[in-house]
Amino acid sequence: MIDFIKSKLQSSIQLKTSLLSNVAILNAVNESVNEIVACYKQGGKVLWCGNGGSAADAQHLAAELSGRFYYDRPPLFSEALHVNTSYITAVANDYSYDVIFSRLVEAMGKKGDVLIGLSTSGNSANVIRALEAANKLGMITVGFTGQTGGKMKDHCKYLVNIPSTDTPRIQECHMLLGHTICEMVELQVFPKK
Repeated sequence: MIDFIKSKLQSSIQLKTSLLSNVAILNAVNESVNEIVACYKQGGKVLWCGNGGSAADAQHLAAELSGRFYYDRPPLFSEALHVNTSYITAVANDYSYDVIFSRLVEAMGKKGDVLIGLSTSGNSANVIRALEAANKLGMITVGFTGQTGGKMKDHCKYLVNIPSTDTPRIQECHMLLGHTICEMVELQVFPKK
């Protein structure tokens, strides 16, 4: 069993190491940070969406911005779109699960805000619809996906498509890069004195 544990650690290390030379991903992350900082400086907000483990990651990363990351500073408007279970179940029941995020984007989003959608396959219909709604509003769209980008790649201004098809490894990289974004945003919006 120790060898199995080591193999999982090694596969995670190898994938993360590959990101060091992935210019497209590094640029997408850097440009996403620039957009988020600009958004916050204009009084905007960052919205997140995903399903299952990606929903948990979206909620975690939203909390890093709305709460704090490394040090005390004012809160930033950042919210995961799935946190209101009454809303989710009502809209899924009355309309369709595919529109649970897009309806909230229409209600909450405005031009210059940022929507970050997470889906390891890149094919989650409700995330795609949210991205479409965000694009119509003039929001900045960022997609965190797996290797191909799936259908999301056509709806994202910035695509962070982790070069893997292994869902847990992809999600680990999403969190690493998500945390990096949160740290960079915090440093730029609230520079240390």
